[in-house]
Amino acid sequence: MLELYQFEISHYSEKIRLILDYKGLEYRKIEVTPGVGQVELFQKAGRRQVPVLKDGETYIGDSTEIAMYLERNYPDQPIIPASAKEKGLCLLMEEWADESVGLKGRKALVGAVNKNQTFRKSILPPDVPDFLKNLVEAVPGDVLDVLGSGVGLGGEAVKDAEMGIKQDLEALCLLLEDQPYLIGDTPTLADFAVAGLSMVLKFPDGNYLDIPDDLQGKGIPGIADNPAYETFFEWRDRLYRSFRTPITPSTPSSESSPTNIEIE
Repeated sequence: MLELYQFEISHYSEKIRLILDYKGLEYRKIEVTPGVGQVELFQKAGRRQVPVLKDGETYIGDSTEIAMYLERNYPDQPIIPASAKEKGLCLLMEEWADESVGLKGRKALVGAVNKNQTFRKSILPPDVPDFLKNLVEAVPGDVLDVLGSGVGLGGEAVKDAEMGIKQDLEALCLLLEDQPYLIGDTPTLADFAVAGLSMVLKFPDGNYLDIPDDLQGKGIPGIADNPAYETFFEWRDRLYRSFRTPITPSTPSSESSPTNIEIE
């Protein structure tokens, strides 16, 4: 069985989970503990960042490389269009989504976390001890903003990211006004990249992620609840209902809830 080394809250991991579900591939999620778990991942795969896909003895890192590997080795339910023009558009949009929606979305999420202490606590992994969650919740937002400024995640960077994301969502709404998918009449890598990377803007409304129930359908204030972007988020949630496999009580835990990576 395929194994996906991941963070459950990682939108780049979610991009791959969407593709795996669309292709109907069975896989096991392995949750990588930030820090120590990434050391073991580096020992195994030569990479610290998730997602990393393991297929037999082969490790593949980077969400784009994983998507291309899956397309080459598991060609059923293709995600790359056949025509040259549509393939070009698909690849361009996937790269744009990684660099724009993915990176700006992460900064915008940091801004929302800094401002909202309850939201900050609720997105922590479920196995984080309560005392640590309470400690994280207690840190004032302005302190986090100052700390974030040193790594490019301060107030101005977050504000710029939010402005950029809003322009991206406006453009996506226009593209989706009269067509079912971003490139044509069938979903492609572009759709799964945009949909998965938008996870941090607004969590999907449904039991697709191992997150608290009260986070489903919630997201960054001013973006997730803005009626101007309703077309996009309705499209995104329809794509989830059509292709994403929900976590259900009947699903074996090895396939639904992540298995934590352990240090050997």
